[in-house]
Amino acid sequence: MKPISPSAQIRLLIALLFVCFCASVEAREISDMIGRKVVLPDTVTRAVSVSPPGTYLLYAIDPSVVAGLNFPLWDNEKKYTTEGFKRLPVIGGMAGQGRTLNAEVLLKIKPDFVLIWAWNDSAIQKKYEELLTALHLPWVHVRLDTLMDYPDALLFMGDVLNRKERAKKLYRYATDVLKTVKAAVAGVPAGRKLTVYYAEGTDGLLTERTDSTHVELISLAGGINVHKGAELNRYGMEKVSMEQVILYDPEVILVKEKSFHDAIFNDPRWRGIRAVKNRRVYLIPYVPFNWFDRPPSFMRLLGLKWLASTLYPHLFPADMVKETKEFYKLFLGVELNDREAREVLCR
Repeated sequence: MKPISPSAQIRLLIALLFVCFCASVEAREISDMIGRKVVLPDTVTRAVSVSPPGTYLLYAIDPSVVAGLNFPLWDNEKKYTTEGFKRLPVIGGMAGQGRTLNAEVLLKIKPDFVLIWAWNDSAIQKKYEELLTALHLPWVHVRLDTLMDYPDALLFMGDVLNRKERAKKLYRYATDVLKTVKAAVAGVPAGRKLTVYYAEGTDGLLTERTDSTHVELISLAGGINVHKGAELNRYGMEKVSMEQVILYDPEVILVKEKSFHDAIFNDPRWRGIRAVKNRRVYLIPYVPFNWFDRPPSFMRLLGLKWLASTLYPHLFPADMVKETKEFYKLFLGVELNDREAREVLCR
């Protein structure tokens, strides 16, 4: 056999390196959660979402792949999240009614894909799809409309990120929570279910209607939201009067803002309401992400346990310090001691 010349050897080496490079960037086709076919790199290293629920979903599966934030982090978010997460650039997105996305930052990041929460506001969704098309960035849709969507969403994202075993653990946790809470509160007669008012805003006079996803945990935990009816829009936070809350006379009040919770027991306008008289006013835990609402996230799985044990401790007698420590370790990779767990429980 004739010896290969040095120049031919170099050309062969280059060809082999090219083949190896191509193999390393092989693509695969997936079906997203609305059935669209999307081509993604075989290994995803950078991903972003145009809304906080999607960003938090990515974080739950693998925080190292999250490449951008929807808004700057609060101090409580920084305290219980990874170091890398704290230093990420802000891309914007569906993080409020402004609904803006920083295309320049997004292009600098060059994500392998952009996650879109496939919600009912098709006009906004279409706007983002058109922008991502113009930027030549692939996008993937995920279903996160209700807490019931989370088990499947966790499995789906584990498949997309090649973290299937991790996703299965979170899936099992999610399905177990939904199953056990449902069974625990199933026996509460309709006439014995506690009435609940969700107090938003610094004065407690913003709230949500029964059909709003912002308050779905109330019904899942066996309560009755006093502000009934179909939601007026996706954003909620409907203004109500003090007179209306007095007429509702809820047995339990769930509070979003700490400043309002600190003030309610000394406010003469609220003193006559049953929940206040009976000291059944609860500040919703909110670190690192809110356990109940705004923005919705996987933290609501722990929030459902918290609310069920808060409303019906005799039916769902959970040790919430223990539950909190286990959840933070599993979903957030954070080790809490008992004192820290009581702190995040707002006790």
